[in-house]
Amino acid sequence: KNVMKISILTDNNPGGNTGAEHGLSYFIEHEGTKILFDTGQSDLFLQNASLMGMDVEERDLIILSHGHFDHGNGLPHLPGGKLICHPGCFVKRYRTIDHTYIGLKNSRDEIAQKFDLTTSKAPLRVNDSMLFLGEIPRITDFESQQTSFSFEDGSPDFVADDSAVALQTEKGLFVITGCGHAGVVNTLEHAKKTTGKQRIYGFMGGFHLKKRDRQTIETIHYLKKNRVEHVIPSHCTGLPALVAFAESFQIQSVRTGDTYTF
Repeated sequence: KNVMKISILTDNNPGGNTGAEHGLSYFIEHEGTKILFDTGQSDLFLQNASLMGMDVEERDLIILSHGHFDHGNGLPHLPGGKLICHPGCFVKRYRTIDHTYIGLKNSRDEIAQKFDLTTSKAPLRVNDSMLFLGEIPRITDFESQQTSFSFEDGSPDFVADDSAVALQTEKGLFVITGCGHAGVVNTLEHAKKTTGKQRIYGFMGGFHLKKRDRQTIETIHYLKKNRVEHVIPSHCTGLPALVAFAESFQIQSVRTGDTYTF
C-alpha cells in the first residue's frame, strides 16, 4: 500500500522504445490514488503509456502544473475527467525574445466544457496524503527574479500559475514540480508551510535551472541542508545545472518509459 510510483510518460529524454519531446507528463500512484500530472505537448504521453502497458484512463485526477504548451497541450487528447490547476493557467503568453506563443492551445471555456475543472490559487487537498500547492509565494531573493516570458501586452510573465504537488509519506514530503518556475526553494518552503511537515524526502521534476549560477548553488545548498534523499531533476534543467547537481547528489538521467518506486 505504501509504495509510491512515478512513471515517466513524457520527458525530454527518450527511453529504450519510448519517444521524447520537450515536455513533461508523469503518472503518479500514491496511497491508492492515481494522478496524471501534466500531459506534455502532444499525444506522445498516451503512446508511451501504451508501450509501457499503462492505462492513464484509470486515473482519479489530472493536475496541470502551469499553463505552458509543453505541459498542457496533451489535454485535448483526453476524453475528459477531473482536472485541477491554478486559475492563471489560461492566459495568452509568449516568449519575449521572438514573441512565439507558448500558452495552451485551448481556452478556459474549451477546457471547462470537456473537463470537470477546479481552479484554485489556495492549496487544495486531493486526499489525506496529497496536496495541490496552488500559488507558490516568491520569497527568496535568488529565484524568479527575471523572466524570458511576457503577456500579450508585453508586460513580464513570471508564471504565477506555476504549482506543484506534495505527497506525504512516512519518510517526509515528496514534492513533484512541472517546471519549477517559482523556484525549488520557494516551492519546498511553501510545501512545508501548507502541510505543516518539515521533513522533505524527495523533490522531482523540472527545476528550471539553466546555469551553474547563484540560484543553482543556493538550491543545492538548501537541498543538502534539508538532507533531501531523492533529488531528481528533469525536463527543463540545463546541462551546467545538472552537472552541479551530479556533484552533490546521486542524480539519474530521467527518461521516458522509466518508473520510479519509493
